[in-house]
Amino acid sequence: MVQYGLDYTRCRWILPLLLGLAMIFGIISLAGWGWVTSQTFPFVTEGSLWKLCSLEDERRCTSLMNFAWGRGAAGTFLVGFVLVCICFALSIIAFAIPTLRFNFIRGIGGLCFVAAIFSLMGLVIYAVMISTRVSFPVNTLHVFDWSYGFGWTMCIMSIGLGFFFCCLPLYEDHILGNVKPEFY
Repeated sequence: MVQYGLDYTRCRWILPLLLGLAMIFGIISLAGWGWVTSQTFPFVTEGSLWKLCSLEDERRCTSLMNFAWGRGAAGTFLVGFVLVCICFALSIIAFAIPTLRFNFIRGIGGLCFVAAIFSLMGLVIYAVMISTRVSFPVNTLHVFDWSYGFGWTMCIMSIGLGFFFCCLPLYEDHILGNVKPEFY
């Protein structure tokens, strides 16, 4: 941002905007039905973070909250999502108030890393346990689908944004214009 001459006043809302996008991806992932799909005619099974439904003759659903691993996966992913929402709110506050700009940006970055760890734990618990503990019909292949991918996107974005928020205070003087520019 500093090296290529982008004006800080115009570009300072990029990081909160990306955190908002990660939050939207988390909402899609929490509400979506496409975490796991298994299909071999006439057996179709769809699953979300909360339920696993078999669509043979009629829709029969099993709540994953009846299992300890289902509650663990949902709980850890939900904690990661809540932490991303908190990071979004804190970043709006940090970039809106000029005096607080660089005081707690590194803390937001650390909180992004914690959110990424929690969401990563939820995604891994879900993938391992759905593969080993749930019995799908014989000769079917289960695929982790689009909503599960949105969960991974939220996790990867929180890792990347954590790096950006942690590295941004290193360039505080450059961003605020306290350093004499070098002309080549």
